[in-house]
Amino acid sequence: MTGVPAALAIGLALAVHAACAADAGDIAEGLRLYQQKGNCQACHGWAADGRKTDSQMPDGANLRETKLDREQLVTTIKCGRPNTQMPAFDRLAYSDGRCYGMKAADLKALGTRMPDPPSPLQAREIELIADFLFAKVVGKGAMDRAKCVEFWGAEADVCTQLKP
Repeated sequence: MTGVPAALAIGLALAVHAACAADAGDIAEGLRLYQQKGNCQACHGWAADGRKTDSQMPDGANLRETKLDREQLVTTIKCGRPNTQMPAFDRLAYSDGRCYGMKAADLKALGTRMPDPPSPLQAREIELIADFLFAKVVGKGAMDRAKCVEFWGAEADVCTQLKP
């Protein structure tokens, strides 16, 4: 009977991991939100490597090389980065101290204003973007043709121009 608790613990750990792991549908929805509602590629680039095509937009971080963990990334999307061009996607971010313990008056006292996001995101949408980024971008290295096909799910025109 001594092996049963260990097997039960391993099984429980695997079940918890599976429940926490994003499924393919969630990852696809995160990509859609990254591209469309959040318009993240405008600053971070279509490959999330910081290389954008619109010179009118601010330079975004290379998310492929970020050192942020998932919780920090969620906070950054939700709260933005004061004194930078990273907007807060939570529409109530600085209303009640939920972001960095600051309110709008605190930002004003610092002489900073958060840029407006293309569209506010709900908490679940922020989580989906983080799931997508950790599944397909963060720590995955530079974009190449194979990663591009995996990223887009098909041989997109942009992928043909990358090295295999």
